[in-house]
Amino acid sequence: MNSLVEGIVALPSMLANTPVEFYIFGVTLLGVALFHNRTLTVAVTGLLATITYKLFVSGFAQGTGLAGLLAHGQHEWVILSNLLLLLLGFAILANQFERSNIPEAMPAVLPDDWKGGLVLLVLIFVMSAFLDNIAATIIGGVVARHVYHNKVSIGFLASIVAAANAGGAGSVIGDTTTTMMWISGVSPLAVLHAFIAAIVAFAVFGILGARQQQRYAPIQAHIAADAPPIKPSRAIIVGIILATLLAVNFAGNAWYPEQQEVAPWLGLGLWLAILLTALIRAPQWNVLPGAARGALFLVCLVATASMMPVDHLPDASWQTAFGLGALSAVFDNIPLTALALKQGGYDWGVLAFAVGFGGSMMWFGSSAGVALSNLYPQMRSVRAWLVHGWYLPIAYVAGFAALVSLWGWFPTHTRATAPAGSQSHAEAPAPVAAVVDGSVHLWRLVFDRDAAGT
Repeated sequence: MNSLVEGIVALPSMLANTPVEFYIFGVTLLGVALFHNRTLTVAVTGLLATITYKLFVSGFAQGTGLAGLLAHGQHEWVILSNLLLLLLGFAILANQFERSNIPEAMPAVLPDDWKGGLVLLVLIFVMSAFLDNIAATIIGGVVARHVYHNKVSIGFLASIVAAANAGGAGSVIGDTTTTMMWISGVSPLAVLHAFIAAIVAFAVFGILGARQQQRYAPIQAHIAADAPPIKPSRAIIVGIILATLLAVNFAGNAWYPEQQEVAPWLGLGLWLAILLTALIRAPQWNVLPGAARGALFLVCLVATASMMPVDHLPDASWQTAFGLGALSAVFDNIPLTALALKQGGYDWGVLAFAVGFGGSMMWFGSSAGVALSNLYPQMRSVRAWLVHGWYLPIAYVAGFAALVSLWGWFPTHTRATAPAGSQSHAEAPAPVAAVVDGSVHLWRLVFDRDAAGT
């Protein structure tokens, strides 16, 4: 009782000492919740307000004034530009996939009742582990639009996002946060046990989400008689784009982690594949303006979150990881993961599930959710997401509890904390090394003034 009273007494002092930037960010998130039809405007306003305050009052982590802003931009530009390129690129990928007519043939693969929705969620889960959670979400969203005749419930959309985030949590190529861990020297095996939590969480939301969707709109039982045939050329294009994404992601992080901060290689690789395959079958480029609004919204939120004065986290523990996962629903998980990697001492599989799946509890809590909102603008409602996706927080708690109970808490090293003399990463094959080294040199020659002058 005394501690409660002391906490209440200390609350005004704590609020007074809270940096103004957090209040700006809080008001921004409140605006997103209240004005879901003006999310981009709210996000841009919040970003500009944060920049203005830091320019003239508090300063940036890298310095004060314009020099500090430029230094901060230099530090964050690769992540932000990669995010923008990926979100725009996946909109084109979705268009090519939809025009391949593969979604029209999916009723032949999926069961006829609620289990059809469950199987679709399983496919999204598996795809995310091998590809990327954003790509898996987009493909799943396109399929759902066709097999449910464009009558997809908010709860099932939330389940699609959750399935992609859960599937990517145990894979170092399945989510931006796990990729960051891999780049920092965390072994792929050190995040693999996140699948324990992911599978338990899926058992909760997968069944509930599929049943909810079947009640809302039953799945199409058979391929329509007038369904157009699959177009092999566009199906191959989708395969080429996904293969390129997988190859660039794996090669860059396995063999060239030190080059990942030079340029947005993953986004550039995706767009190279898109532009080259467009010479064979062009996509509908008019999908880009709508996708750009959603992409810029998320970029603005991530940029604002990156300027929050969070210099350290509580001591590494499973309790801290649980809290970071809950915070990821509204606060971007990329800077949180970066701070955790800098701090060290985490069980990376536990953290990967927490910050990866935690973002599913709000539509803008993960890049997968924002990408899907470009296809389904109606999901941009905090209230609707919480009401219809009520089981996602339960799934998060159930998965996290199962992981900690069955696996425990076993911190492992990053590259920064690894014993001296340990190998930082595998060596690339000679042909790959020649191509990558030439690309890096060309990039620096064109865009890096210092390199250009040597």
